[in-house]
Amino acid sequence: MRMAQAKHDVRWWATALAVLLAGVGLRAAAKPPAPEITWQSLAPGADYAVLALRPVTTDGDGLLHVVRVAPEQVAMQMVAASQTAEAPQSAADWLRSYDAVAVINGGMFEADGRTHTGHFRVGEHVNSATWVANFRSVLLLGPRRPTLPAAQLQDVEPQRLPGLVADYHAVVQNLRLVRDRGRGTWKKNPRRWSEAALAQDAQGRLLLLFTRTPWSMAAFNAQILAQPLGVVRALHLEGGPKASLSVRGPNVALDLMGSFESDFCENDDNHVQAPLPIVLVVGQQAVAVTR
Repeated sequence: MRMAQAKHDVRWWATALAVLLAGVGLRAAAKPPAPEITWQSLAPGADYAVLALRPVTTDGDGLLHVVRVAPEQVAMQMVAASQTAEAPQSAADWLRSYDAVAVINGGMFEADGRTHTGHFRVGEHVNSATWVANFRSVLLLGPRRPTLPAAQLQDVEPQRLPGLVADYHAVVQNLRLVRDRGRGTWKKNPRRWSEAALAQDAQGRLLLLFTRTPWSMAAFNAQILAQPLGVVRALHLEGGPKASLSVRGPNVALDLMGSFESDFCENDDNHVQAPLPIVLVVGQQAVAVTR
């Protein structure tokens, strides 16, 4: 009897262990690790990649385009039509004007087609002096002290604003998507749109993000945080048909535009980049300011 019981116990434990291991295997299969990203060099310090997002909706192509920039190596500048002699133009035209490697929206703008919706200052040029209470993220470019990072995204805190404004040549406020340490800030909402966004990774590099596929911002945040991009902060630049990204490199030539936006353009039919009065320019020629 003892021998039979021992054999039964061994068989029971072997079966239990097999079931447990099978369960672990199934869970691992259900959540495969994110694939490594293949980067293409645009210029020293600037790289491009395209990632497949899942699940794909019926609108858009399910892709996330990313331009990763090391700001210590690559010149980055905010440009506004109000600051220069140029009229508002497409991202592709801005890119050609400045012989750049990438151009993306600089932020949302008012109905006049020229004024940024949040605070916007480059040097002495102030496109918009307004600080919007619920636009809780700011892009800083061009440090005025050598100990500061060449570029950074920061959460806007009222007590820090005077220092932020004084320390950088360019200060541009936009709507926050992801706050410090990679925490999404948007609640679930059925409204969705094509998206142009700007993020920063844990190494201080800036990430220009574009997806034609419309997402709610809560879902978009979850998507970018799930990718092996190391996103720690992100802000919204533009959505729907106005969202744009142009990229040039040795093996890359893309002029991308958004389309779908809830309650505004609920289709995937737009194939023309919108004229933009405010853009972020990556690389090459510096802005010649006309005052």
